[in-house]
Amino acid sequence: MNATAPTSDVRQHILDVAHPLMLRKGFTAVGLSEILAAAQVPKGSFYHYFGSKEAFGEAMLDAYFAGYLARVDVLLAAPGTAAQALLRFFDDWLDSQTGDEAQSRCLAVKLGAEVSDLSESMRMALARGTRSVAERLMRCVEACKADGSLPAETDAPMLALTLYQSWFGASLLAKISRDRAPLDIAMASTRQQLGLPKHT
Repeated sequence: MNATAPTSDVRQHILDVAHPLMLRKGFTAVGLSEILAAAQVPKGSFYHYFGSKEAFGEAMLDAYFAGYLARVDVLLAAPGTAAQALLRFFDDWLDSQTGDEAQSRCLAVKLGAEVSDLSESMRMALARGTRSVAERLMRCVEACKADGSLPAETDAPMLALTLYQSWFGASLLAKISRDRAPLDIAMASTRQQLGLPKHT
């Protein structure tokens, strides 16, 4: 790593390098020395950017959600009905969890259960991020009601949270079982709740 690189670049480099390590092994199993070796930065530099490993974990989750929410915004803003936009979001979720490189690319799913009892600051980062995703889904369900792709009496907050929690749980169950069946069930249920055909 170039010692003269701007601070923001070095900080982001450490976050970027650590991300796949966390996806593979989890937060606790990845030691600081492994992060330092992968990023090729000295310990002093790490503590210049992050006061502790816990602070680093919080920053990593915040950075993950910033990128993820930007992707969600793109998926939900694409042409078509709002129901099609929701389905596009969940199609993307399914692809990210079952593709050739699927290592639970959802960092929230990977770290959620592990760090929520370990670190209050990381739990709060997870809470902020997942709440922001759910809020976007709620707005999209409201748009479904407005464009007629869902009935006007649909309870938008309830449907959005039901779908999101279903997919989050299905992702965890798929990891436990090493089987995509929970995700396929979540997709079938999502299509049913959105009034869409079972198959595209």
